[in-house]
Amino acid sequence: MTASTSKTVRLGAIPLAALLACGSFGWALADEGGDDTTLGVVSSVKLPPQAKGSPPPWAGKAFRQGVVTAANPYGAEAGAQILEQGGNAVDAAVAIAYALNVVEPQSAGIGGGGFMMIHLAKSGQTLVVETREKAPAAATPTMFVGVPSASLQGVAVGVPGMVRGTALALESYGNLSLAQVLQPAIRLADEGFAATPRYTAVSCNNGGRSTNSPEAAAYFCPGGQPVPVGALVQNKPLAETFRLLAANGPDCFYKYMPEKGCDIAMGIVEGQKFNRPQAPNGKGGGMTLADLENYQAKIRQPIVGSYRGYTIKSMSPPSSGGLTMLQMLKMLERFPIGDASQGYGFGSTKTVNVMVDAMRLGFADRSQWMGDADFVPVPAKGLLHPSYVGLRGAAIVPGVRLTPNPNAGDPRPYESAGIKPATRLAVAEPVTGPGETTTHFSVVDKWGNMVSYTNTIESSHGIGVFAGYKRADGSFRNLGFLLNNELTDFNTAPTTNPYTGGPGFNDVQPNKRPRSSMNPTMIFAPDGTPLLAYGSPGGASIINSVFNVTLNLIDHKMSLQDAVNAPRVSVTNTGSTISMEPGFPQATISGLAALGYTVALTAPGGEIGSVQAVVVDQHTGKQYGAADGRREGTVIGLPRR
Repeated sequence: MTASTSKTVRLGAIPLAALLACGSFGWALADEGGDDTTLGVVSSVKLPPQAKGSPPPWAGKAFRQGVVTAANPYGAEAGAQILEQGGNAVDAAVAIAYALNVVEPQSAGIGGGGFMMIHLAKSGQTLVVETREKAPAAATPTMFVGVPSASLQGVAVGVPGMVRGTALALESYGNLSLAQVLQPAIRLADEGFAATPRYTAVSCNNGGRSTNSPEAAAYFCPGGQPVPVGALVQNKPLAETFRLLAANGPDCFYKYMPEKGCDIAMGIVEGQKFNRPQAPNGKGGGMTLADLENYQAKIRQPIVGSYRGYTIKSMSPPSSGGLTMLQMLKMLERFPIGDASQGYGFGSTKTVNVMVDAMRLGFADRSQWMGDADFVPVPAKGLLHPSYVGLRGAAIVPGVRLTPNPNAGDPRPYESAGIKPATRLAVAEPVTGPGETTTHFSVVDKWGNMVSYTNTIESSHGIGVFAGYKRADGSFRNLGFLLNNELTDFNTAPTTNPYTGGPGFNDVQPNKRPRSSMNPTMIFAPDGTPLLAYGSPGGASIINSVFNVTLNLIDHKMSLQDAVNAPRVSVTNTGSTISMEPGFPQATISGLAALGYTVALTAPGGEIGSVQAVVVDQHTGKQYGAADGRREGTVIGLPRR
């Protein structure tokens, strides 16, 4: 049974106003037929029998002991096992993150970083463990200028944060140790797993990233051919790296301690010196052992906003995800989205029209005002100020394409009293590099703790280089994990902020974090009860994937699974070319073209996002999940028989 056809979750379509009046969640759960029966495991792929750790199909009652949703069945199984061993949602999320490094190495791993949003049931606190990569101390604003294919070179590698951050999360909020939650990943890497269809599909076919270095080519594309679906895949070097972390903790990753066998830091520093010898003017990175040793994960507060009575908590800077999505939602709040009688039903021309123009306005502000708030004064308050959002959103007119393409506004007068609007300078728009992969997973445990975690190494397979170094005898010491190319999320050439006249907010600076689009999100009832944790991969389209699903749930009253399955639209710049997934009415496509938009239907494999979500019924405490069939989405609910 696929995630797209499953009856796992059946959510009510009671009018939102009535639900708010009675204090109920707008997506109250009621199983089809009223028998409160749901599947315990749903995956969009059928694994062969030799798949170690694959979740067995079974049927059971609604869940109360925890739910895991991930874009890969092995990752979901790792999280479920940790919950069954007494771990909480944080423990399970960390286990999933490490397991996905083995089975979804093209998307994420310890060579990268991400954002883990956590809601703690006991204290009611919501926070984020931020593990975004940092530029090394030697970074400069011009370091990408004149470098061909910079995202495939060592210069693109940021100081990775996942290991430091996951250790901090476990120490602060988990029940188990790093050594305990690493065990599923160690087994997967050591004993192997059966290659899934997605693993095979991207192994040799991603623009040369997986074959960018000899070691990566030999592993992902042996003999020029992808590993067949169902074939056993092992990563013994990664298993050994994980054992080093289990035995010695995160310092073994960030400090070169040969007396303990901790040579991981050496492998990262040497690996990021890769200068792509097959291309002229290659450039390695300038990261040092000191950069690694100085890396610290951070605890951040989410960006908080509201939409139609619900509280929404999303990712704060250095991500642009929360600010951009909340701004877009507030621009649309004046429209009766979901009212088909007024032309605002799901997928109608009028609905898509206002959605994409909100995206264009939001991304215009994102390009100029969002970056690492530890280095630049991101005007978060001004960007979400009702007067500023109203001013920006006034440009959205149903039945009209916003033209010319919008520029960024000036939110600073709404941020601080006394600042006057500035005249916009004529400057070039910033350009950033690719960012088309990433992964997301969500967890709720039996205590009601929730985690929404987006993790990445940036583009598929990062720079296509394993961390490692040449030994004295000339052999290669492979550490088994790929290095990220996150630094191309910076502006790839120096820019000027059009209102301040100073450097662009997302220009490269030493030790700065590049702007992200990752957007782990949670929705809360008006009384503060946590309801939903969700998020998506997909580069800049992450923001729009979460935005689409939010509208589907709150405005279109869809079930959770239907909201995830529904076709999506996306615009990640100020232009009028719309990416649309198949499934929209032809009348809508024609209507948008008549308004002057260019409609680009996504090809197979070019889907927009992959949303994984968990939800808790605020009255019954029952827990449900939805997984996205665009990848190998899997839901596991507990208890299992």
